[in-house]
Amino acid sequence: MNIEKKIGLITRNAKEILNEKDMKKVLKKKNLIVYCGYEPSGEIHIGHLVTMMKVLDFQRAGINPIILLADWHAWLNKKGDWDSLEKQVKIWEKGIKAVGLTKARFIKGTDFQRKTDYIDDIMTMALNTTVNRGLRSMQAIARDINNAKISQIIYPLMQIEDIKVLNLDFVVAGLEQRKIHVLGIELFQKINMKKKPIFIHTGLITSLRGPGDKMSSSSPEGMISIRDSKLEIAKKIKKAHCITGKTNENPILEITRYLLFPKFEKLVISRSKEHGGNKTYMNYETLEKDFASKKLHPLDLKNAVAESLEKLLAPIRKAWK
Repeated sequence: MNIEKKIGLITRNAKEILNEKDMKKVLKKKNLIVYCGYEPSGEIHIGHLVTMMKVLDFQRAGINPIILLADWHAWLNKKGDWDSLEKQVKIWEKGIKAVGLTKARFIKGTDFQRKTDYIDDIMTMALNTTVNRGLRSMQAIARDINNAKISQIIYPLMQIEDIKVLNLDFVVAGLEQRKIHVLGIELFQKINMKKKPIFIHTGLITSLRGPGDKMSSSSPEGMISIRDSKLEIAKKIKKAHCITGKTNENPILEITRYLLFPKFEKLVISRSKEHGGNKTYMNYETLEKDFASKKLHPLDLKNAVAESLEKLLAPIRKAWK
């Protein structure tokens, strides 16, 4: 695969790219590494699949994936005790492999984050970061941010240090992580980090309940787990927020954009002749345009999304059992 094709593959659907100017130069090197980290807590849901499928794009482009199962981050963010997190690490590794990241190297946070050099860098960054800046970087991530603990300010500094220790070329994350990465770019010099990775930020899938929240395992009715049954998927999609003509914060449209078109490269709408007949969309942009102009009814879109989402999740669900 040539460099131009690699760039097209790894940047498609990206909402933001930091250090993009270095892309071609980096891709000329060998043994490149891309990373994505997850707090191993709760259900793996289709919101997580957005970044997982982006890492899959890197894997297809011949770039080596590292998946960080961030147990210490999860503990600091009040996502569970050590016994439950240890169990979740095993569940998440199995689930992520089922998505298709079979070439990924899985690393548990506590396996490398308790070393002296690591802690020294955290303290150096703490000396150069205000409390307000640390809190702002965590606004879209921290649990109960209005009553944030000091642990939740340490969290972003650890995430920055992870990038240094793992010696990464690319970082994949949801857009909610961008403030941490911007802070990292400012702090890398303070911890003598010379290698600056390229950050690929993906979009987020809105809660099925509608605008205001991203999809989260803390709200089961607003998310679809990768082990939900075909019937459960259909029920949740049918109830999901999807107002005629409204494209902003529309979870059904976001599912088509970030998951279905990258996977299947088309979406088939089945409907009667009196309602326009069947139609096959070959790209997201045309589908969104028809939905915005009310040429595509929400129910017809939901039916197609439920069917295609089941095709996407069925083999993952089977492999995870």
